Amino acid sequence: MEIAVIGVNHNKTPINIREKVSFTEARKIEGSNYLLDRGIKEVIILSTCNRSEIYIAAKNVRKYIPIVREFYSEFFNISDIEEYLFEKENIDAIRHLYFVTSGLDSIVLGEDQILGQVKDSLLFSMEIGCSGKVLNKLFREAVTVAKGIKSDFKISEIPLSTSYIGIKYLKENIGSFKGKKALIIGTGKISSLALTYLEEEELGEVYITNRTHGKLKSVVNQYPHAKIIEYENRYEYLNKVDILISATAAPHTVIAYEKMPQLESELFILDLALPRDIDRRVAEVKGVTIYDIDDLKKVSDENYQKRIDLCNGAMDIIEDNIETFLQWLQGIKIDPIIKSLNDRCREIEEDTMAYINRKLELDGREQKIIEKMLKSSLKRLIREPIFTLKETKEEGEIEKYIETITDLFNF
Repeated sequence: MEIAVIGVNHNKTPINIREKVSFTEARKIEGSNYLLDRGIKEVIILSTCNRSEIYIAAKNVRKYIPIVREFYSEFFNISDIEEYLFEKENIDAIRHLYFVTSGLDSIVLGEDQILGQVKDSLLFSMEIGCSGKVLNKLFREAVTVAKGIKSDFKISEIPLSTSYIGIKYLKENIGSFKGKKALIIGTGKISSLALTYLEEEELGEVYITNRTHGKLKSVVNQYPHAKIIEYENRYEYLNKVDILISATAAPHTVIAYEKMPQLESELFILDLALPRDIDRRVAEVKGVTIYDIDDLKKVSDENYQKRIDLCNGAMDIIEDNIETFLQWLQGIKIDPIIKSLNDRCREIEEDTMAYINRKLELDGREQKIIEKMLKSSLKRLIREPIFTLKETKEEGEIEKYIETITDLFNF
């Protein structure tokens, strides 16, 4: 049995194409059955916001790849999908799944949300009866290895978000957020992320403001501890807070040097905007410490390199597991021939015992003794051939042995 994967993902396919080839559960059922009806033995469809991939298992899998490619074009009615489709066979397809499941092929390197999505795809395909021995084993192994990598390497725990790094930076310099007060300017995604991270701390109070009040209420509904203040009063609050975080889309500064009050205590400023929200001269004000995007990007880049280094270690584990899986995959090639040998022994045993019982009058104990001896002798006869088959690593040798045994025994 061979393995292949065909599909699209974020590596070379724009989102406007990816969203057109997304699978609902109903479409997974329909698509899987369509492919099984065309001779493919096993199918698992992995569909997320960043990828739509169909894993198949079959003998001579290469002849089925064009069927899957054509399926994408016809099923989703996209004429130019061909230029975005990728395909991988056997060890490349196996390695691809391991990388995907471990987060090594994600937009955010090392993220682990995909792990649950791969597991769900496997369970769904098993429920609808579209996967089998080979893909079930492959997906289970990929999930198990990914869980181990997540636990041992903790790649996703190394922060890349400038908001998170900025908050961490502040905490390291302040010592503790407990009882501290913060002012946040802006209501965009970065500000919301900063609020999310601050929610995990024991701050005394959090104030939020924005030039326009449209989004403020929705933000406060999401973060009930935040208090809205008037944008015009932002300078007054600089002496009431310990932390200022600004992340607006304004084309100009929102905190000017000329309007800065004389500070009575230290003020730590996190400027997450580009262009910068804080007049660079504000850093000259006594008691002010400013961190901007450039400061945080350096840490983010260092952290990304740390993720890459950890991923290299994870790849070694993946390669070892792939080798083990390939040995298993090669081993199942001999399962049918072993079953045939055992079935032939069983036939001989049954025919022989039937003949003996016709010729001799044996009691129950005598029958069991003869049955046991006959079964043991037949097992001894096939034990060496089976052992040789199992120990043979060379694929060509295995094929030769299987063909020979098949011819000799007329299986």
